Amino acid sequence: MSGCPVRLYGPRFQTDPADLYREMRAEHGPVVPVLMEGDLPAWLVIGYRELHQVMNDPHVFARSSRRWNAWDRVPEDWPLSPLVIQIPSVLYSEGAEHRRRAGAISDSLAGTDPHELRTVTMSLADRLVDEFCTLPGVDLRSAYTARLPALVLSWLYGLEGERGDSLASLLTTMIDGGPDAMDAQRALMASMAEVVAEQRANPGHDAVSRLIAHPAGYTDEELVPELIVVLGAGNETTGEWLGNALRLMLTDDGFAASIAGARRSAREALNAVLWEDTPTQVHAARYAAHDVELGGRIIRRGDMVLLGLAGANHDQRVHQGTGAAAHPGNHAHLSFSHGEHSCPYPAQEIAEVIAVTGVEVLMDRLPDIELAIPAEDLRWRPSPWVRGVASLPVTFSPALPLGDT
Repeated sequence: MSGCPVRLYGPRFQTDPADLYREMRAEHGPVVPVLMEGDLPAWLVIGYRELHQVMNDPHVFARSSRRWNAWDRVPEDWPLSPLVIQIPSVLYSEGAEHRRRAGAISDSLAGTDPHELRTVTMSLADRLVDEFCTLPGVDLRSAYTARLPALVLSWLYGLEGERGDSLASLLTTMIDGGPDAMDAQRALMASMAEVVAEQRANPGHDAVSRLIAHPAGYTDEELVPELIVVLGAGNETTGEWLGNALRLMLTDDGFAASIAGARRSAREALNAVLWEDTPTQVHAARYAAHDVELGGRIIRRGDMVLLGLAGANHDQRVHQGTGAAAHPGNHAHLSFSHGEHSCPYPAQEIAEVIAVTGVEVLMDRLPDIELAIPAEDLRWRPSPWVRGVASLPVTFSPALPLGDT
C-alpha cells in the first residue's frame, strides 16, 4: 500500500464514487489516508471487515470528538465543523452517557403508532402529489422526496408542515458543508430551542414530549442538539433514500416492467440503493483512543477515522453485481451503521415506512411517470458525505387532485 492521500472532495464523489472507491482500495487497501477540506487529515475505512471492527470496538475507536488530535489546525470558518464539533448529544457521547441518551431516543420513537404513522405518511404524500399532479412534469426532489420526510418528522415532533420545511432547509445547508453551514447550525439551534420550550409548556403525544418526559431526565440544553441530531439523521437520509430508489426505478431496466407494480418492487429498490447508492456515503467519525493497527495501517492516538459506508458496501468481499437482482433479501449492508452507535431500530422502521409509502403513493397516483432527461444527465449533490441527486425531473400524464376525483 502506497500513494498520496486522497482528497475527500471533488467531482468524482458526485459522478462516479463506486469507481473511485475501487481505485482507492487498489492503491491504498481497506484503510485510506485522506485529506478533508483545508487539508485536514483523516483515515477513511472502506473495507467491510475493517469497518465492522471500527464500529464494534468503541473502546478503541471512540466517538467523542474531544479526542481529535487536529483541533489546533481547524480554522474558525471550517465548513465541516458542524459534522464534528463537540456538542453534547447521542452522536458524541460514550459509555453510560451514550446508553442513557440512545435508550431515551429509541423509547420516544418506539412510542409512535405504526398504523397512524403510515396513515399520516400516506395523507402527506397525497397532499404533496396534489400540489403538482395537474402539471405535465415536476422536479421530484424539490417537490416530493426532499419534503415528505420533513413533513412526517415534523408531525412526529408535533410541528406544522411549513416549520418542518424550514428546519429541513437549514439541515441541508448545514450538512452540505458550504460557507453558510455554521450560520445554518446556529439558526437550527435557535429554532429547536423554541420547539423545546413550547413542548415543555404544552406537552402532547409527540416524540418531543415523550423525550421531555422520559426518565432519562433531559435538560432543555441537552434536548436541543439531540433533537437536531434525530431530525437531521431522519430527514436527510430518508429523503435521499426515497429519491435514490425512485431514480433507480425510473432508470434501471429491471424495474421498467414493474413500475405499475410498485408495491412489490418498492422494497427491492430501497434495499438495492442501500447497497449501491447509500444516502450516507461517509460518516464522521471515530477517534483512536490509543495507537492501533487497522487494515495494515498504524492509526495514532487521536486520529480521526471516517466511516466509509459506501466504500464498505462496495467491498468485493461482500458486494456481488449491481442493481436489485444482486441483493435479493440481503440486508447485510452497513448503511444504518453497526454496533452501539448504529441507527436505532425504531428510527429505521420509521424511515422505511416513509420511503416505502412515498414510492407506493407516487406510483399509484402517477403510474406513467418517466424520467424527463437521459439518466446520464442527472447530477448528484456536491458532497462526499451524502449521496443524492441534485434534481429528479420527471414527466407524467396530468391527473386530478384527490379532492377533485
